[in-house]
Amino acid sequence: MTDAQRSGCPINLTLEVVGDKWSLLIIRDMMFGNRRHFRELLTKSDEGISSNILADRLKTLLEQGIITRDGDPTHKQKGIYSLTEQGIELLPVLAQMSAWGYKYLPVSEELGIRARLLSEGGPKMWAEFMDELREIHLGAVRRKRGPSVGERLQAAYLSVVNRK
Repeated sequence: MTDAQRSGCPINLTLEVVGDKWSLLIIRDMMFGNRRHFRELLTKSDEGISSNILADRLKTLLEQGIITRDGDPTHKQKGIYSLTEQGIELLPVLAQMSAWGYKYLPVSEELGIRARLLSEGGPKMWAEFMDELREIHLGAVRRKRGPSVGERLQAAYLSVVNRK
């Protein structure tokens, strides 16, 4: 155990890596919004992260092995961020958090629809979605074809938005 760690408790150690608000929101935006560039992460989030906080959290997530950064072949100065297997395996944690928030907090209908569907779909849906994320972020070959979980979640969100 290093001096920076308060204890060897797995919950504590996990919180030391992803326990601040912004880290989980960055991971959320990469998973559910397929935001992979700094500018997208900065400007397309409702919560309004500042550029210095975003840069700091991306650095931490890189150092902890939650994400990677590769050069963007379309632009020499841009980087593309990808989730690692460690990052992808945070999906069930985010799904459980969103289910809890949907159940107990005043979430909006349009932002709550994904939480409801993920909760109803349970671990089977989470596993399918993690396979899709592995395809997007790691280049893995996805076994199942047809409408993806990501596409179904986005369609449900757009359906609510268009209805309002």
